[in-house]
Amino acid sequence: MSVQLNNEFGTIEMSNDVISTVVGGAATEIFGIVGMASRKHVRDGINEILNRDNYSRGVEVRQEDQGIVVDVYIVVSYGTKITEVSKNVQELVRYQLEHDLGIVASSVNVYVQGVRVQNDM
Repeated sequence: MSVQLNNEFGTIEMSNDVISTVVGGAATEIFGIVGMASRKHVRDGINEILNRDNYSRGVEVRQEDQGIVVDVYIVVSYGTKITEVSKNVQELVRYQLEHDLGIVASSVNVYVQGVRVQNDM
């Protein structure tokens, strides 16, 4: 599926993979995020942390009647406040979608799939 934006010059069509990559890149910039988690944890393994090449596997974008719904699956660092990290992800993802792509998301849902202890060595 894709999102279509209409302006005075014509139509712009963006695939969900493009949106997922922008969202995943924004989410991993947040302090307290270890990485993106796979949204298909049964098939991929719950503990898999995705690298930069697989951002889109940790994000699901769907079109609904109200607009675009974005689901973000993350792994947080041990010792961080999960509610604050999740709120920061929601705010930054919403901002990035509006600023970079011109898309307004009706909701941004954050699913914490795990907590990891970071080694400081």
